[in-house]
Amino acid sequence: MKLRAFRFYFLSVLCASVVNAFALDREAFTFTNYDLNVRVEPEQQRLGVRGKITLRNDSQTPQKIAVLQISSSLDWRSIKAGGKPLQFVAQPYTSDIDHTGALSEAIVTLPEAVPPKGTVELEIAYEGVIVLDATRLTRIGTPEDAARGTDWDQISAKFTAVRGAGYVAWYPIATEEADLSEQNNLFDVVGRLKAREAASKMHFRIEETSAGTPPQILISGDMCNVTMIEQMGLAHLASVDCEPMWLGPIVPTLVIASYAVLERPDITVRYFYGHDAAATAYAEAAEQATPFIIEWFGTLHKKAQTTDLADPHASPVENGAFLLTPLTSVDPKLAGLIAAHQLTHAAFSSPRLWIDEGLAHFAQALYLEQQRGRQAALDYMASHRSALSAVESDKERQTTAPRSEDEVKRSLINTYDEELYRSKAMCVWWMLRDMIGDQALKKALAAYHPEQDKEPSYMPRLIQAQTQRDLEWFFDDWVYRDRGLPDFKVESAFPRKTMTDEYLVTVTVANLGRAGAEVPVTVKFAGGEITKRIEVRGNSKSVIRVEIAKPPQEIVVNDGSVPESDMTNNVFKVEASNVAK
Repeated sequence: MKLRAFRFYFLSVLCASVVNAFALDREAFTFTNYDLNVRVEPEQQRLGVRGKITLRNDSQTPQKIAVLQISSSLDWRSIKAGGKPLQFVAQPYTSDIDHTGALSEAIVTLPEAVPPKGTVELEIAYEGVIVLDATRLTRIGTPEDAARGTDWDQISAKFTAVRGAGYVAWYPIATEEADLSEQNNLFDVVGRLKAREAASKMHFRIEETSAGTPPQILISGDMCNVTMIEQMGLAHLASVDCEPMWLGPIVPTLVIASYAVLERPDITVRYFYGHDAAATAYAEAAEQATPFIIEWFGTLHKKAQTTDLADPHASPVENGAFLLTPLTSVDPKLAGLIAAHQLTHAAFSSPRLWIDEGLAHFAQALYLEQQRGRQAALDYMASHRSALSAVESDKERQTTAPRSEDEVKRSLINTYDEELYRSKAMCVWWMLRDMIGDQALKKALAAYHPEQDKEPSYMPRLIQAQTQRDLEWFFDDWVYRDRGLPDFKVESAFPRKTMTDEYLVTVTVANLGRAGAEVPVTVKFAGGEITKRIEVRGNSKSVIRVEIAKPPQEIVVNDGSVPESDMTNNVFKVEASNVAK
């Protein structure tokens, strides 16, 4: 026995040494198909999974080694191909893509090398527990309460909610290390994973066993079809079959709870008993916002799904048209704004984040404008400005020309940075709307078909077709490349009195940044003001002439509709002595 144990130990060490001797390409394979049987035991907080996965080699070389990763709170039981067990080495792998801050990684030796674009099907089995765990946040200094309010995923007797990759790896993935201490690193890793698996398919069959009444079982907001409920004394076994889903930008989210259900034509709200008033208020806010969203983005192609969270302090999370939020914590004044975002996803979808998420945020600004006026919309966009500026407007990037490849990598068409594909994209859509008008933009959006979006220029071409203006420079600065933010300044203003006793003001606007934009210029005078728009390219100047009835007093460039790196230099005072007679 001692000799056998020594041999096993020696082989384990040898295998680990061999694996470490070669650089693993953890992202060589794409998971193209998941067909998984999931058993959940809420009282024990346990999860057990059996099933099949299909991997495709997307690298340039044949691959003999595959990497499979699950949460560190789960353990690999078996990995097979063609019914035969495969050799694998299981090891912990530090990564913040999981709430525990680590993964249980299986390094699998395949029966034979898989050629580029070739596939291999594996039979897998793993199990373990999923408890509330905020380790990845607390170890970088996040206060315990805030950490637990963000990483609230868990299996428990009263409530089960487990989000997918980026939160909990409850299904197999394969990524390089994600590190929350490095800015945007986690977003980059999760973004690459979503991009690789955008066309992947996932099918779950779920068994849930616990005491009491069988709860509802949902995957990403959709109810799974009950196939069997079997009573076992005081307990039950509920079996459901979930509709196969294409991943796209969706993070598969498992929810198991006993909900009351409020059905409205365009939204379903699932809520905990006692939260009736909050559920009704949210449903009514969504109903009020629906006609406006349809006017802009078309008929809803799916029903919006809103699901209550048990912890009132839990952070909400949206996943396309599916929203998980503590309903009792939703401010009634903001319910319509939140619903507008959710309903936009129900009406309009795109595989491109800057379009999909950018438009949902843009819809919120539009809805605020409709409800409370333009200034309310500008104030909302301004609330995103500080976070966006932290990413975009550092002085080094504004004054130093970056490498061309860096501009492309940080561009809206390539970025996985949430502040860019959400906040910056929202501003881009608003600027486009100001430049070409509501009707032209609505027509461009109506002509969009996500399945035809095969190249980055597809949406810009649809927009360009609705206007006689040349917008290539705009898309180059804001979409295809990341040229940072503009920095506008009124360099000079020369007013003179005309023969009709009016005043003609010649205004020179300089753009100290590298990104160009069309920006409003407002000339103020006693009792009124006049606003005109001027196009100012990056590192350039433009001149505009404005006729007004009285002597000018102040000139303001940018009303907040264009994001800038510095808005402290946007006001120009006109001295009365400078007015030419």
